[in-house]
Formats: sequence, C-alpha cells, structure tokens
Amino acid sequence: MATHYLDDVIQGRRVINSLDVADLPAGEHKFMFQIATNAISQWQHLPVLVFKGSKPGKKIMITAGVHGDEYNGVLAAQQTARELVAKELAGTVTIVPMINLTGMLHHSRDFFSVDPDCSPTNLNRFFPGDANGNEASRFLFTLWNGLLKDNADLAIDLHTQTSGTTYPLYVFADFRLETALEMARLVNPDAILNDPGDAGVLETVWNSSGVPSITIEVGMGRYTDQSLIERTVQGIFNILKHHQVIAGEVEAVVPCVEGADIVSIRAEVGGFVLPQVRMMDQIQSGDLVAIQYDSFGDELKRYFAPSAGMVLSHNIESIRAPGSLLVRLIK
Repeated sequence: MATHYLDDVIQGRRVINSLDVADLPAGEHKFMFQIATNAISQWQHLPVLVFKGSKPGKKIMITAGVHGDEYNGVLAAQQTARELVAKELAGTVTIVPMINLTGMLHHSRDFFSVDPDCSPTNLNRFFPGDANGNEASRFLFTLWNGLLKDNADLAIDLHTQTSGTTYPLYVFADFRLETALEMARLVNPDAILNDPGDAGVLETVWNSSGVPSITIEVGMGRYTDQSLIERTVQGIFNILKHHQVIAGEVEAVVPCVEGADIVSIRAEVGGFVLPQVRMMDQIQSGDLVAIQYDSFGDELKRYFAPSAGMVLSHNIESIRAPGSLLVRLIK
C-alpha cells in the first residue's frame, strides 16, 4: 500500500484515501482521509496527523472517537498531537483523533445510518469491517484497510465510560501479550483489567493482527475531565519514551489494581439512583452501594455488593432504566 493523494484540498489539508507512513518524508503532516460517502453522495473525511522522525523506530497508532460521545479520549489525542509538535522522533506517531463522525454529531456512542434497515451501531463490535456489509461495516473496512492496519507496531485506542457513568483512568490489556501489559502499566492508571478480547473490538483486532494494543478509558462520557486527560497524555508519552520514539526519562511505574473479574450491579427497576460509594472505594460483600427512589422521592430499593472489590464505576446520571449500570467493581 502507498499513500494515495487525491486532487482535493479541504481546510488547507491534502486529501488522501490510503496512507503508508513509510513513504512520507520526515516531518509533521496533516491530512483529510476520505473514508465514505453519506447518503446524499457527499464525502466524509477523518482528520489524520502523522509525526515522522528522521530516524527509524516504532510506528505508534493512536485512535479516539470510535464512540461518538467519548470526548475525553478525543481531547487526549488532540493534546498528544499538540505536544508532539517540533519534537525529535525516532519512528512515527499517527493520530486519528475522531473516527465516529455521525455519532459525534449526534452526541451518541453509536454510528448513525439513514439506511432504514440499519439501527444505530456500536462500531466497536464490528472491526475490521466488511467491504460488502452495511454502511457501518463498509466504513470500518475502509478505515482498517486504508488507514490503520499497515501503520502500527503498537496501538492505543482512547475511550471513556458510557455516558451516564464514569471510570477512573482505566486500561484494558490482554495479559497474555507482554508488550500490551507493559504499555498498560506505563500509563500509570488507577486500574488495569486483564482483557482477553471480544470479537469485533478494535483492541482485539490489533492484537490478533500481531500489533500489541491497549484501550485507555479516560473518565466519563461527554463531560470534560482535564486531570484525567493530562494523566492520559503523560501515560502516552511514557510509552513513547520507553520505546525510544521520543527522548526523555521514563516515569517509574506505580503499582495499581490489576484484576481479571468485573462485577456489575444493575438497576432491577427504573427510578432515581444515588450511589453510596465513591470511585476506587474498597467494598466488602454486603456493603450498601446504591439507593433507588421512585418518582415521588420515596425509597424504592437498596442495592448491596455481591462480593468484595474496588469501585471501578458508578452512575453519575441519577435516572436509571431497568438493567442500567449502577456500580461496577473490579476484583
């Protein structure tokens, strides 16, 4: 594959429909990647930033915005790009800061199609896509084959918790892959989950393609958490320094909670829920974790921890439908 330039220029950026960082000159590049048409035949374009050093080294891929309402990941990717400006690199860092354009415009995690046979779609269940599938699958096929898969030795995908709930700085990594676990620890997060991977998830597809990958969860959906964004960027730079993509002293790894089991406590009925725990509290089996109220404000139900663990997530929007997440523990 080669970088293929089209005749178009958008907002001063050259338009491409395939990328091969190997054939780019050293320096800083900003492109618009032509990914798909919408239903009225207008092209959609993803911003792409490439920082290529004059010396050989690792190819690092950073993606964000696979879920359209997870803005902290987008902001962390953008800040990483700003801080790479004028840095000397050995290797290449490619940043795709926003992938799910339709989801972002709808303030939704899902990809939206006007095809009447297609419901809103969670893109992070259908990687690497399908050239003959529905609109979302074709979108992912072009993304994977034209932009992502040949441009990484290591990959980082930035997310947040689903809107209405929140996480600390939290990393998914497949502990069977030494390099992935090493990257996760270099982030210095609050928690790491041993994640063997689910089909269709970008992290899983990277790992199965021979590219060690991690998923970083940066707090809550939609609402900005600048402290976690800063920590995420520091963690990304720690990975870059460790792999000698940029010069600098690697920050020491601080031990955190590393778990293999997740316990999710969900609403049994609808109502208004006030958490009775805080992020990263240590909980014992039987502890009260949430109280639910009905529309009159009368107590409806109490929820208790079924096992011990650390609070990894809790609701921040009080209104909860049956089955909605209230509290999540990591063991």
